Amino acid sequence: MVVLNRIYTRRGDDGTTALANGERRPKSDLRIAAYGTVDETNAVIGIARLHLADQPVIDAMMARIQNDLFDLGADLAVPERQGQAERLRVLESQVMRLEQEIDALNAQLAPLNSFILPGGLPAAAHLHLARTVCRRAERALVELAQKPEEALSPFALRYINRLSDLLFVASRAANDNGARDVLWVPGQNR
Repeated sequence: MVVLNRIYTRRGDDGTTALANGERRPKSDLRIAAYGTVDETNAVIGIARLHLADQPVIDAMMARIQNDLFDLGADLAVPERQGQAERLRVLESQVMRLEQEIDALNAQLAPLNSFILPGGLPAAAHLHLARTVCRRAERALVELAQKPEEALSPFALRYINRLSDLLFVASRAANDNGARDVLWVPGQNR
């Protein structure tokens, strides 16, 4: 259980922060940036949810995802190391759930014959923004995973990759199942 009795500690005034295992790192550290960008993704999803009241299925998905993103943040806050006590990790079942939700939403959409511009209804526009922040989080996780001393748990990268796909499909579903998508017209303004 998390207990937050005091919000400021002054320990970060020197530009460092603690991982969940107590190890102190610079706030500019790649691992900190990775879970910080996961947190940004979560915040943008929260804004998108303000516009999903009339779409309870998508809103429920986003609520579950917000909780999963805290799991992912906790996963990233404790580096994966051999001999370490078991910590909260993203599981394959969470990745599989995203895949099932992608398939369910995508089954209702017409096939694409153009790229989509972020826009349409407010919920869709915010889900597109969440997708782009999620892709930035994914790039940070990929960079972190490439460092031999910074191992990731096995499903963290898969989860964030699937999530960006789900956010894309959810944005189309939120746009009246694609009817209000804004399509890219190559060279339109030449």
